[in-house]
Amino acid sequence: MSLFDKSKKLLVSSLCILALGVAGCNNGADSGGNTASKAAANYPAGNLDLVAPAGAGGGWDTTIRMVAKTLGDTGIVKAPMPVRNAPGAGGAVHLATLQAANKKADPNTITVYSPPILFFNLNGSSQYGYRDTKPLARLIADYAAFVVRADSPYKDINELMEALKKNPKAVKIGGTSAVGSMDHVQFLIIAKAAGVENIDKIDYVPFDDDGVAQLLGGHIDLFSTGLSDVKGLVESGDVRVLAQTADKRIGEGKMGEIPTAMESGINATFINWRGLFGTPEMPDYAVQYWRDALKKLQDTPEWKQVCEEKGWDNIYLDAPEFEAFLEKTEGEYIVVMKAIGMLKK
Repeated sequence: MSLFDKSKKLLVSSLCILALGVAGCNNGADSGGNTASKAAANYPAGNLDLVAPAGAGGGWDTTIRMVAKTLGDTGIVKAPMPVRNAPGAGGAVHLATLQAANKKADPNTITVYSPPILFFNLNGSSQYGYRDTKPLARLIADYAAFVVRADSPYKDINELMEALKKNPKAVKIGGTSAVGSMDHVQFLIIAKAAGVENIDKIDYVPFDDDGVAQLLGGHIDLFSTGLSDVKGLVESGDVRVLAQTADKRIGEGKMGEIPTAMESGINATFINWRGLFGTPEMPDYAVQYWRDALKKLQDTPEWKQVCEEKGWDNIYLDAPEFEAFLEKTEGEYIVVMKAIGMLKK
């Protein structure tokens, strides 16, 4: 065989090998692409995993259960949507579990959060925050309520604030969130706006159990909580709400009689928003699915009825606007927490 023939044979062999390699790569890409396309086309497949990162019966639990029920009742989501509770450190424990390598890109786990996802990162109780999730939509607003026993000597919020101005330890405040988290900070925001100095010296007692029982038992003087959480007690007359933190009256009947802090001359509000979040690396197809589903949800008469019954404001924001809201709100909380000596970030 001539040198020319040998060179020609070597060139043909090399081209064949190269062609096979390219074909193999293309086949792999097609296979991967088909797998991703199939997952997107079949989503959601099997049970979804809806999580309230707190115990049963609270605001997060009620919100995500009502979301699941309404999505199912309206046929917007046809896959099973069991809800589980994953309590721990005010929601920080569950957020940490979402960072695990086998969980980060899970398309099926959907979690409800509210201001604590900002607070526990800012106050140093968790290294993680909302940026370690995939925000999907802001859904509703509840508001803070400052509750006393029916026989309390404080008849309105200004009387209580005057007592705190004279002595920041005159009133023992309780809540079910940790020190430096929502129930605590929402009261301090209003107290600071009311002109109370040394708010870092105000007595705040966190309870893991029923704060209302602590209030009625005389262990605290005021319970800082969510407005919708005390609806039944207000209507029964067991407690009195000195003020709530919306910029308007909320609800009807006795609930509608509760004054706002602003009506009492305190120029501040506090919104306890609640929204849904996916895992940090949730696939794009799952993100889009939930954005579409939650947009449809907030327009349904069934969801509007749920909001009315629960005393929630429908304050829906789609994912991009929700992320912008979170960044802006975090900046506002940083200012407040720095002023009260609780910023650890």
